[in-house]
Amino acid sequence: MRKANDKSIKEAIEQMMQVYKIKRKFDETAIIAHWPNIVGKAVASRTKEIFVLDKKLFLRIESSVIKNELMMIRDQIIDRINTEANTLLIQEVIFL
Repeated sequence: MRKANDKSIKEAIEQMMQVYKIKRKFDETAIIAHWPNIVGKAVASRTKEIFVLDKKLFLRIESSVIKNELMMIRDQIIDRINTEANTLLIQEVIFL
């Protein structure tokens, strides 16, 4: 039986990440790790650089055609990332 102050491992880890202020960095790293799931393998394979800084997602795409397509759906990408993260993680996508 669980006691009133018992926590699940997930709750304990999330609390620890909040205390040490590493949750945002963890979530930002998760974006990079899940990039192929977010945009698909074809686009991910053409992504040459990806990083997050100050709620901005920076992308370097080798194909100008794919880059233009991503520019048109950047709001959808932001929504998808923030929905999956369950927080406001990305506010802007910047193409390098």
